[in-house]
Amino acid sequence: MKDNQPQTIYLKDYSCPDFVIDETHLRFQLYEDGARVTSNLHLRRNPEADSFNNILSLDGLELQLEHVVLDGRELQANEYVLSGDGLVIENLPAQFQLSIVTWILPQENTCLEGLYRSNTMFCTQCEAEGFRRITYYLDRPDVMSVFTTTVEADKARYPVLLSNGNPIEEGDLGDRHWITWHDPFKKPCYLFALVAGDLQYVESWYQTQSRRDIRLRIYVAAHDLDKCDHAMDSLKRSMKWDEEVYGREYDLDIFNIVAVSDFNMGAMENKGLNIFNSSCVLANIETATDATFQRVEAIVAHEYFHNWSGNRVTCRDWFQLSLKEGFTVFRDAEFSADMHSRAVKRIEDVEVLRTAQFAEDAGPMAHPVRPDSYIEISNFYTLTVYEKGAEVVRMIHTLLGAETFRLGTDLYFSRHDGQAVTTDDFVLCMEEVSGRDLGQFKRWYSQAGTPRVNVNDEYDPATKTYTLHFQQKGLPSTGQVTKEPYVIPVKVGLLGADGKGKDFSLAADEEKLVAETVLELTQQQQSFHFYHVDEPPVPSLFRGFSAPVKANFPYTREQLRFLSVHDSDGFNRWDAGQNLALDILEELVSEYQADRLLAVDEIYLSAFATQLDQQQQIEYSMLAKLLAVPTISLLAERAEVIDIDAILAAREALMSALVAANESLLISNYQRMTEQLSRTGLDTRSSEAMGLRACRNACLSLLVQGDSEFAVNLAEVQLQQASNMTDELGAMQTLVNSSNEEAAKDAVDYFHDKWRQDSLVMDSWFGLQASSPVFGDLERIRRLTQHSLFSEKNPNKVRSVIGAFAGQNWKQFHQADGMGYQFLKEWVLILDNINPQIAARLVTPMTRWRKFAGERKQQLQECLTQIKRHSNLSKDVYEVVMKSLQ
Repeated sequence: MKDNQPQTIYLKDYSCPDFVIDETHLRFQLYEDGARVTSNLHLRRNPEADSFNNILSLDGLELQLEHVVLDGRELQANEYVLSGDGLVIENLPAQFQLSIVTWILPQENTCLEGLYRSNTMFCTQCEAEGFRRITYYLDRPDVMSVFTTTVEADKARYPVLLSNGNPIEEGDLGDRHWITWHDPFKKPCYLFALVAGDLQYVESWYQTQSRRDIRLRIYVAAHDLDKCDHAMDSLKRSMKWDEEVYGREYDLDIFNIVAVSDFNMGAMENKGLNIFNSSCVLANIETATDATFQRVEAIVAHEYFHNWSGNRVTCRDWFQLSLKEGFTVFRDAEFSADMHSRAVKRIEDVEVLRTAQFAEDAGPMAHPVRPDSYIEISNFYTLTVYEKGAEVVRMIHTLLGAETFRLGTDLYFSRHDGQAVTTDDFVLCMEEVSGRDLGQFKRWYSQAGTPRVNVNDEYDPATKTYTLHFQQKGLPSTGQVTKEPYVIPVKVGLLGADGKGKDFSLAADEEKLVAETVLELTQQQQSFHFYHVDEPPVPSLFRGFSAPVKANFPYTREQLRFLSVHDSDGFNRWDAGQNLALDILEELVSEYQADRLLAVDEIYLSAFATQLDQQQQIEYSMLAKLLAVPTISLLAERAEVIDIDAILAAREALMSALVAANESLLISNYQRMTEQLSRTGLDTRSSEAMGLRACRNACLSLLVQGDSEFAVNLAEVQLQQASNMTDELGAMQTLVNSSNEEAAKDAVDYFHDKWRQDSLVMDSWFGLQASSPVFGDLERIRRLTQHSLFSEKNPNKVRSVIGAFAGQNWKQFHQADGMGYQFLKEWVLILDNINPQIAARLVTPMTRWRKFAGERKQQLQECLTQIKRHSNLSKDVYEVVMKSLQ
């Protein structure tokens, strides 16, 4: 390891910093061979520190120290202690100024943390602990300071110089120039940002509710100026939505976004200067799919919403990361639901939870929403912190109701403005406005794993009483053998034989009836009675996925088919169809393992046909979800032991049966939707058009599973005639997943020749091949890594080839010879020397090795062991591998 004794950081060891930095003045002098950084800090003893030891320990990594000046006097080398990870100064006065000059090498910074070069641009990424790669500092989120930053650089190469806040002064130095930015709001150093480059911008304005005019700019390379309109529109709608729903108004005079091609994350919410992975901000109809448009909209909103939930109020320590991320994911999800289909948005979010976050909860990296410890904080930017954290906030919203929740957020923002706080502080605000004790509820923050909830029912015709019996259980996880009962909100409706909702009461003497209610499950075993129910109902449980649990109710297949057609809750309607398909798929897996004929139950085939027949009564984006077959990832997550051969065979049998039974219906729907898309006056960016494209491509994708040359011909025509990237990629994906290798190769070559000049579009070209179970064999994947457009230093390229192959291509990655595992191991070790964050995330497909059987289990374990034994392993990769092998 690069650090032979990796230090574990524990939440229980938290203590306040000994010093406060009231003001931070930075000057950056940028050159081609490096950068000189001068920091002037105004420090004083922290009156809230538990005990004061008069020793200032500043964090610093890979810095060349030039000068240290204390209150105007330069310190000699024997007056401080310099190490590989920091600078220590003793015997300090109660209040002082400290000036530090460092020399850094951004052009050699391949880990993309701190200040680095992306092509010809300087940019920063400081969350979580990147600022220590810029200068010596108290690099922790609870040290908040007012920043003033001066950036100086060559005028011709770097005409644009940006930092946080508002510009206050600028000047000319001949061939060089400078500008000073001032951010009046205290922030931790992880929110610091700087950009210098030859960039163009699109500009617009937004007027707040208080009539303040805010200048909005999106900075990009000149050739990307035509891809900014959607992001700008998304930003304006985000600002308006946050004012209307949360009462939060933007606080600076300018809001800047910069698109960067080399970036580890999706985007970063730095105060007033959001830095985005270019894939998350650039979009137009020719080069971006409908899914990309929605992703850009959601990420722009997410980063903007952080201005309050993360910037004005930030987290005290990194264990509280979900305080800002879980809350903001909830906020951006609600924004997206308001912009589009609420049911479809909920389905998309739950798909991620069930396939990826539930797998994380059940794996070696399982941790609570508020972790207890970590070795490398970058490993805890997880689905548990983000997505499950958002579900925890959503449950509070469900339990309290929208109005009370808004009162709680108002109190939270006003009470803690300018502070670094904890999840306990957030929950306390909710308790105060609601008058409720949420102490038991906070177990969601401290207990790891996905709770199981078993449900049974009974009906008494004499009293017209229907009863639901619940049992909840939290499974053991690392360091947490016993789990205490959670507070679990269960949104429930009842359906009668006619498919309509049944009214009921939760009290025998209550005359007022309701159609839906939220039950609160607080005990390990608990029963709820529903009165005035005049027939045995079919329960619609956990409507809208009201809690992130694995629920089990003994539905018959006929009941699931019934719910999939009649449930008024869009999410539960989709969920019933998925559960019906899963029940059949798992039966097929067992049949395959027993070497028996795989026969698909007709009930699913008829339910599928019903959805297609009713397509005119369902919004198209919802219909596309209803037509989707459960993924391999979901089947693998649900399995006790992953038999990948059986899962692949079962899913192939189901898909083939679906097409055989519904081919004519699929073709007629494809043709009907093609006609609807071509009609005059249809807005190509409308929700209707997006839904139509999603449905049409779903039909095309299914048709090719029937080995039909007709489907291949349809896809070839669609590829040639496509006027948008959604249809173009949909056709190409169909072809690379077909058995017609010649047609697939022609499509790949055609797409390559057409789009090779557009780096983001080529990421999709890489990804479709790498994830294809038919076209994405290991030999082809190796060739992709040697392609002239592939770069191991660009995270997007790595994710689109190596990440897509290992994470999405179950058939080829898990080939029985184990060569896919060896390939991933080789690349993890290569990337660990370039970008440890990316390398650590690539290990994820190997971490579930215990769920496999036989040789695959042994091969995965051996690859992890070989990685662990490798010399100079980063803390990022070491932590993931070590926990996986424990």
